[in-house]
Amino acid sequence: MAKEVTLPKLGQSMQEGTLLRMRVQIGDAVAPGDVLYEIETDKATVEVESADSGFVRAILVEAGHTVPVDMPMLILGEADEDISVCLQRLRQNTATVCCSDSLKQSPSRVQMIARDLGVDLSTATPSEAIRTLEADLRQAASKKARPMSAYKLGQKLVLTHLQKVIAEKMVYSKQNIPCFYLNVRVDMTAAIALRGELNGSGEETISFNDIILRALALSIEHYPIMTGTLAGDYIWLADRIDIGLAVSTDDGLVAPIVKDCGSKTLWQISRACKELTERTQSGTLTLEDLEGGCMTVSNLGGFGVDSFIPIVVPGQTSILGLGAIQDTVLPGDKEPQVRKMMNMTLSVDHKVVNGAEAAQFLDYVKKMLEHPSELT
Repeated sequence: MAKEVTLPKLGQSMQEGTLLRMRVQIGDAVAPGDVLYEIETDKATVEVESADSGFVRAILVEAGHTVPVDMPMLILGEADEDISVCLQRLRQNTATVCCSDSLKQSPSRVQMIARDLGVDLSTATPSEAIRTLEADLRQAASKKARPMSAYKLGQKLVLTHLQKVIAEKMVYSKQNIPCFYLNVRVDMTAAIALRGELNGSGEETISFNDIILRALALSIEHYPIMTGTLAGDYIWLADRIDIGLAVSTDDGLVAPIVKDCGSKTLWQISRACKELTERTQSGTLTLEDLEGGCMTVSNLGGFGVDSFIPIVVPGQTSILGLGAIQDTVLPGDKEPQVRKMMNMTLSVDHKVVNGAEAAQFLDYVKKMLEHPSELT
């Protein structure tokens, strides 16, 4: 019997998703566990697997379309099953774009979509055009939705679903999270020396972000209010220390969560950060990688930025912005000294943490970095 395969709810906050690529075609046989399509949510790109077996009888959504949770995506059935009644019901009850069935009835629409995507189907028969639409046009649509890597003046950039979600969340943050901002300068000379010593002792390398996350984790253990989340008339403190690390991608900034930093050593944090960064840049993060977190670290020092004020991620309490480490001449006991200084700016949700608590926490982080023996 024909069965509609709907878009599942892949996370607590998920309300919709954008189809990036359909991995099956009409007539394909699928079994439980086979990947049906790739969906982009507000957090990650996810492969959706089939829960049933059968044959793909209809594909209902085109690549690039954003649909709500529970929207029918395709129909599975027997190889020779008549699904006309099922399709008719869907047309009446939903706004689904029936890619395969409706286009078979209207080949001119195939040509129209092909023209919009820059694909030449002028010499194709209707059946050939339909087969091309089921494969090549889906891939072309997905690629066309992506912004160009090199910008030009006057260019019109098409936002991806992820970029739209980032914009919406940042507006929500600025409108709904009353922040205050604290800035300190940290002497990173000792931390740099420690990093050089550790990196010279083995094949693995420790980054400055690894050191920062370790210092934050130890500091949060002393100031657990920094994990707080406002829930009605009480503040809920997290039972473990999860910290986000902002990573730049072609689609924008993504902040996967380094889980349970409080129980990890510096080396374990380093390995977790490397693995998450690689999966972020390859687009293979899962929703679990992006959910939760009490705070995020955003480092623009590599771009030569001295300091900046980051925006708190909705659902988290704070975000720490890191500037470039710079040689700075400071007074010494007998003569001036050149020290490695870095600006840190902490943005904090005032609904959860007050100024004194956040100042004490940031001062503790500063001392941990300036006297880093406890980090290893």
